[in-house]
Amino acid sequence: MVASYVVVLFLLIELLISGAEALSMDYYMMSCPFMDQIVRNTVNQALRQDPTLAAGLLRLHFHDCFVQGCDASVLIDSTEDNTAEKDSPANLSLRGYEVIDTAKKSIEDQCPGVVSCADIVAVAARDAVFWAGGPFYEISKGRKDGRRSKIEDTVNLPAPTLNSTALIKVFDQHGFDARELVALSGAHTLGVARCASFKNRLSNFDSANDVDPTLDSSFSRTLSRACSAGDDTQVPFDRTRNSFDTGYFNALQRGMGLLSSDQTLFTDPRTRPVVSGYAANVAMFFLDFQQAVIKMGLLDVKEGSQGEVRLHCRRVN
Repeated sequence: MVASYVVVLFLLIELLISGAEALSMDYYMMSCPFMDQIVRNTVNQALRQDPTLAAGLLRLHFHDCFVQGCDASVLIDSTEDNTAEKDSPANLSLRGYEVIDTAKKSIEDQCPGVVSCADIVAVAARDAVFWAGGPFYEISKGRKDGRRSKIEDTVNLPAPTLNSTALIKVFDQHGFDARELVALSGAHTLGVARCASFKNRLSNFDSANDVDPTLDSSFSRTLSRACSAGDDTQVPFDRTRNSFDTGYFNALQRGMGLLSSDQTLFTDPRTRPVVSGYAANVAMFFLDFQQAVIKMGLLDVKEGSQGEVRLHCRRVN
């Protein structure tokens, strides 16, 4: 009898512990109640000085979550004996690290050792989207920071040359359907791409076509002129690079998607209706995007002893 009570008590304690560690909207309500406000103020100040950082902060969140889950592993610096994720060719153009560092320092001054870098990345991306004119969404908090960051793990990031079939497969492996793939791809309504990411579409495309036939001919000439300056030349994804809107989907309808992985969404009959739907209905896009990005923010999160709360986001404790 005593043994059974001990077992029940142990299970209750375990349940309470797991409940305390579980993600929740008010995770920091008692331990760091101004966490959201500090991150929001930091992000807004940074974006007032440089609006292009909105795209950087959102992309940082995506590249973090798609590699080992949303655990801020993308923030860790390389060391002599380890090349970290951020030094992968796929991540060399990431931006916004200094915004996360600033928010983390301000939070540590008020609530030392409490708020994870992973939560700061997720909240900063949310605030960047809203600042740029996109939807505001609440997110659960309580993610722990990962202790692993290795360059080889970035093979999980979808390449800009993938076609829709490959993209659907990659996103399906993370639990996303085709509609969610298109919604998350809508993040390209912000920011730019380097010519190195799409120059394959401008010449010697395949055995039958010199230029990608899905690319608008006038737009391809414009891109060729821009990219004559070199692979690092930046071209906006759409005409409103700092505004979170439906311009990206409108561009796809005109054959002006920048990356192969962009234009393929309109070429493929499985995803074309979603693209057209978002192009015509911003409310639909906003709703689907916020649901998909909230779901993305829960990918393989580390809780409790699975991770830690880093004191400095660029290195493990």
